[in-house]
Amino acid sequence: MPGTRVIFYREDNGNVPLLQWFDAISNKAQDKCRLKLERLRELGHELRRPEADYLRDGVYELRVSLQGRQYRMLYFFHGNIAAIVSHGIVKEAQVPPKDIDLAIKRKQQFEQSPRRHTYEEPA
Repeated sequence: MPGTRVIFYREDNGNVPLLQWFDAISNKAQDKCRLKLERLRELGHELRRPEADYLRDGVYELRVSLQGRQYRMLYFFHGNIAAIVSHGIVKEAQVPPKDIDLAIKRKQQFEQSPRRHTYEEPA
C-alpha cells in the first residue's frame, strides 16, 4: 500500500511555518516530531490516538511528548493522497482555538491553490 504524501504548508511569501517552528524547538524534539511525520506518511488516515487526534473542521494534530512538554503539529488532508502540515505549537492545555482556526484558514487557501502552498522537503 502506498504511503501518504506529507506536504508542509507554504505561505504566499514563501515561509514554511512548520520549518520556522522547528528552528525554535530542541533538536531532540525535532527528531521526535520527524518520527511522527514519518508515521503520518506510513499510516495517513489510519493514524489514531495516542499518536494523532481529530480536532475539528477537518483539522488533526500529531502528538509528541518530550520531558513533560506537549508538541503538536496541526495538519489536514487533501483528498486521500496527501496530508498538509499547517504549523506546530507547544501547548499548555488544550490546543488554542486560534491555532485550529489558523489551520482551517490554511486548509481553505491550500484547496484554492495547492501548488502555490506546497513545500516538500528534499528527499
